[in-house]
Amino acid sequence: MQANNEFSISGNIVDIVNKRVFKGTVKVIDGTIQSIKEEPAQEDQYILPGFVDAHIHIESSMLIPSEFARLAVVHGTVGTVSDPHEIANVVGIEGVKYMINNGNKVPFKFNFGAPSCVPATIFETAGACIDITGVKELLAMKEIRYLSEMMNFPGVLAGDELVMEKIKAAHDQGKVVDGHAPGLMGEQAKKYIEAGISTDHECFTREEALDKIKHGMKIIIREGSAAKNYDALIDLLNEYPDLIMFCSDDKHPNELVLGHINLLVKRSIAHGIEPMKVLRAASLNPIKHYGLDIGLLQEGDPADFIIADNLNDLTILKTYINGILVASSGDTLIQSVEESEINNFNCKELKIPDIELVAETPQIKVIEALDGQLITNQLNLTGKVREGKMVSDPENDILKIIVHNRYQPASPSIAFVKNFGLKSGAIASTVAHDSHNIIAVGVSDEDIINAVNLLIRSKGGVSLVSDQITNLVKLPVAGLMSVADGYLIADEYGEIDQMAKDLGASLSAPYMTLSFLALLVIPKLKLSDKGLFDGEIFSFTSNFDHP
Repeated sequence: MQANNEFSISGNIVDIVNKRVFKGTVKVIDGTIQSIKEEPAQEDQYILPGFVDAHIHIESSMLIPSEFARLAVVHGTVGTVSDPHEIANVVGIEGVKYMINNGNKVPFKFNFGAPSCVPATIFETAGACIDITGVKELLAMKEIRYLSEMMNFPGVLAGDELVMEKIKAAHDQGKVVDGHAPGLMGEQAKKYIEAGISTDHECFTREEALDKIKHGMKIIIREGSAAKNYDALIDLLNEYPDLIMFCSDDKHPNELVLGHINLLVKRSIAHGIEPMKVLRAASLNPIKHYGLDIGLLQEGDPADFIIADNLNDLTILKTYINGILVASSGDTLIQSVEESEINNFNCKELKIPDIELVAETPQIKVIEALDGQLITNQLNLTGKVREGKMVSDPENDILKIIVHNRYQPASPSIAFVKNFGLKSGAIASTVAHDSHNIIAVGVSDEDIINAVNLLIRSKGGVSLVSDQITNLVKLPVAGLMSVADGYLIADEYGEIDQMAKDLGASLSAPYMTLSFLALLVIPKLKLSDKGLFDGEIFSFTSNFDHP
């Protein structure tokens, strides 16, 4: 796609830098804003800077970057701050370069970070490791804009030599460091922030966010497919408009079709927050914080802007990136590109005895999944025992969950989870943060095995099986993404998601919630391929609640 050499657009110009709206004309030459003239304009449309997602893992859209861009521009998104640690945990630095190279093939402003924690912990098996040499290699690349979320907050607090060296490497390159410190407050939060970490998107409560703001941190309000903290934090935008940004973190394809950062903007304005504050959180704040090459509708800026009908309904009429019209009237104008696949898969199919668990006692520790949250609780419940083995108990919504190493031969780990609500069948996925082993939950061992083996044969995806139905969305790129048309994958994922709900799944995003039950860096109880893990004491724990 090529930019028009020269064109002009008139309307109500929203100048978020100088906090004013005026009628005028924007003149674009060779992808750059040549001039902005304040003058009468017949058009009643609004011209404003495009939106930026301040923290997202593109991989969670199940789309390669070029396809993500096709869907996102329709909603006025012109750029992202993208953490590629999902693919990095599978295939390492080559995965990060894969994302950069594919993203460069379309007119969209991806801004990738250098993953700081690959693997995320030593308590799981990842497909790759990015050591300090690798982190420095990435940070030296012009395409890498920051050090991705520092999830190892215990390492920061302990002054771990390797962790501190990674932070210093980013600062030496003049690049900021993203944070990840759920629940951290007081002196611990202060120490974490003083290590040179500048943002956090993991705040659960207003009190936590205020505590971090007090110590100089910027807060990213997150509203993704699984984790949502918008309601708890949005009023902070009124009080600290220069310290707040918006992000989705993880956005599944069917939800990306419906909207992106534009939905947070509309929702915030409807909430009564001054539009200028909202628009700055959606564009200026992340652009300035990360030093992004994204225009802010100023003379000399790249011509990255959107046309909307008004500042309330905010229907996106057109999206421009570098002067290129990339979306118009709800249609993407970015063409799909052909792309190769990259993967890492080395495991054999499972059999029922592989996932049987001998009952040491009927009293078990159960992961309580929480809708719309990444955190979980620990429940101590009486499980169901059959022939001396622990089995799923759908009547009480206590289901078996397994995580299976997909990188090398190993036995799966086994635990139990509550709140999935399945009455029959099983669901499974190779999207399992952050190491992306195979994770599955179901009402019977047979269903779980069938769902897992479906993924092993296809080398990646999300699956569903029951007595009556079988479904599979293939994700051949690292077991995380598809190279197919984004709208097609959105439809396929929407269908399998609904099928899971038809089997009884009561969570709003069952597959997304499932994928985070292996995320050890978020408390309380999680499951890795090596066993049940207590995130509060950061160590393994037994399945059984021994008296």
